[in-house]
Amino acid sequence: MKDFLDLILEPLNELFTKFKEFVPNFLAMLVILCIGIFLAMIIKRFLVKFLAAINFDSWSDRMGFTKIMRKGDLWSKPSAILSAIVFWLLIIVTMMSSLNALQIPAIDNLVGEFFSYVPRILSAAIILIVGYLITGFVSRATLIAAANSGFHYARILAKATHTLLIVLILAMVMEQLHIAPSIVLAAFSIVFGGIVIALSIAFGVGGIDAARRMIEKESIPKHEEPEKDEIEHI
Repeated sequence: MKDFLDLILEPLNELFTKFKEFVPNFLAMLVILCIGIFLAMIIKRFLVKFLAAINFDSWSDRMGFTKIMRKGDLWSKPSAILSAIVFWLLIIVTMMSSLNALQIPAIDNLVGEFFSYVPRILSAAIILIVGYLITGFVSRATLIAAANSGFHYARILAKATHTLLIVLILAMVMEQLHIAPSIVLAAFSIVFGGIVIALSIAFGVGGIDAARRMIEKESIPKHEEPEKDEIEHI
């Protein structure tokens, strides 16, 4: 009879022991979660006021970020979007940290993989933002240079330059995030090469008349120019 009772009570006793060990960890998780959410809300409010003080929305309008947001059907202010992104990143970090307090091996491995992946996310975001700024600057510089040179397709050339740089930046971001790197590399090579060939053919066919005029202008004998000047002086 005693052996039978031990057979029943031993699993219950072991379960109660594990429960006593789990309760402090669970309470620590709740404390970390509450404190993290509270701090995230405070940081969000501070960030909203800071971005308003430095006129971040006006700067986003000048740099073209607001236009991109409108194309993506985002109608909030850029400062509100950035504050929300920071808030939810802090919430995710808080949740991972609180789960780590449970000291469960499977969850610990998941949290470790997440925190090891965070630097890649940050570097990909930096590449995307800086790359977009450089792309806008290069496309505008190309448009101005081509327009000043009298090129009739200056706007098309600027758009093509912008598209090529965007494709390059997206490939760099996806490679940084390790999202199917072999597929991304192959797709980038195909798309980038196809765009370059298409533009080469388009500008080659469309520039025949311009090239003919340039050749005819260069082939005019130079001794005719002084005669034209003499006639003008007379």
